[in-house]
Amino acid sequence: MQKEVLIPENPVSRFLFSSTRAGLIWLVVRLYLGYSWITAGWKKVNSEAWTGDKAGTALEGFVKGALAKAADGKDVTGWYANFLEHFVLPNAKVFAYMVAFGEVLVGLGLIFGLLTGIAAFFGAIMNVSFLFAGTLSTNPLLFILATWLVLAWKNAGWYGLDRWALPFLGTPWARGSGQKQNSFTAK
Repeated sequence: MQKEVLIPENPVSRFLFSSTRAGLIWLVVRLYLGYSWITAGWKKVNSEAWTGDKAGTALEGFVKGALAKAADGKDVTGWYANFLEHFVLPNAKVFAYMVAFGEVLVGLGLIFGLLTGIAAFFGAIMNVSFLFAGTLSTNPLLFILATWLVLAWKNAGWYGLDRWALPFLGTPWARGSGQKQNSFTAK
């Protein structure tokens, strides 16, 4: 049986992902991402083609464009084209609502700094979905920034509601262990 060896964290990652002083950096990233998501989602929520009488028609057009790219052998892999064709397309109306309101919720979570890591995770999932569908735009940049926010979940919301929400909610690994339920350390 091997003895457990703890490898110390380097100072840069400790600062970026554990120090509350880095919260200002993450605030800028959060606000940029949040604004990007909320403006995109708000347009969709107020669009007939996404959530109105013609809900799902915009998403159907997007999916059909991705399927055309897959048929040409460009930009969209076969397994993702199958997923789009057999799961998303028949349920386009449901997915249109999920995308539109999901973008707004991700934007709100990031702007207010509430459950920042979770909001960033779902934003990254949407970015990857758009990338798999062959759409570049700002998705690679947004995905990278969202991934960093997921890594910085402990301190990314320090200048936001997470400052109070995370200590209140606690973490699964600290519950019942007698440890103080505080996700943030003052550094």
